[in-house]
Amino acid sequence: MVYLSRLKVMLIGLALVSMIFGASAVSASVSGAHVLLHLDTDELRSSRAEAMRDQIRTLLRDAEPRINYSGLIASGRAVQVHISDPAQVEAAKAALKTLLDPVADKEGPVQEFALDDSEPGLLKFTMTDAGSKYRTSAALAQSIEIIKNRLHELGIADAAIQLTDEGILIQAPSVADLHSLAQILVRQGRLSFQLVDTSMPADDAINSRPPAGSSVLYTMDDPPVPYLVENRVIVAGESVLDANATQDAAAGAPVVAFRLDSKGTERFKWATTRNIGKPFAVILDGQVISAPIIREPIEHGTVQISGNFTAESAKELALLFRTGALPARLTILEEAR
Repeated sequence: MVYLSRLKVMLIGLALVSMIFGASAVSASVSGAHVLLHLDTDELRSSRAEAMRDQIRTLLRDAEPRINYSGLIASGRAVQVHISDPAQVEAAKAALKTLLDPVADKEGPVQEFALDDSEPGLLKFTMTDAGSKYRTSAALAQSIEIIKNRLHELGIADAAIQLTDEGILIQAPSVADLHSLAQILVRQGRLSFQLVDTSMPADDAINSRPPAGSSVLYTMDDPPVPYLVENRVIVAGESVLDANATQDAAAGAPVVAFRLDSKGTERFKWATTRNIGKPFAVILDGQVISAPIIREPIEHGTVQISGNFTAESAKELALLFRTGALPARLTILEEAR
């Protein structure tokens, strides 16, 4: 069992589940309660471009022979990379060819990205309008499924969800505290494990610039503590099979335990075996919640997070892990009764 300490109360602002429900008299008075949520499409496109950037980095790094490059940047809906050796440009295009494969859609294949190689040595991948529409449609469908799962986990059986021109509409007549419910539904819940970059102090990276492939992230402490973290994700939240709130047998404090799938377990083992003595970061929604030192190879897929949180907030954290992360940020457009 791995213990990841220093986790602060991550779900401040999310109400206790018990606060969501009112007495039957109160529920009757809010029978028309609804929440309207909006999908941030700009953030969705940027996130997809960042994922594309990471794919390019991996494919060029793993190519045989290795392809040298510089200036790998994601901006908006585009990603560009400069191939250092002109003689390797064609090899780079071949290594990245799969990124241009059409994606399957119910209406037919979609060309998600287009390649512009008109400038010598520069490869620029730009998301097409069709690709943007495809990603938006898929993200909305995935968001609705995750919202349904969260409502089910909270025991709200009478909620109705529909997609409108304005966004995702959730009608929840039995909910007394509508704002608290909305805060739970829009929580992104994106979990990842990433290595801490020890090549330079985080303060130096703030004052100058982070090394290529790393970023400065902060904790939720007051004041926040900066960490220089590698952008490469070792294990993502998609590898979480199950999560439950429980108690630490020794300390008697609330903890969240979760299991990783076989891929996540192997990645965790691979990274911890090669980085003994180095810190790695546990990141939730872009903030570092813990950065323990790797003491030994971690060969199993059971992880336990402990820290300063209540039994109810631990339940809410486990709920986010079980239901998975939203594909993009949701914002609250309207709360009405």
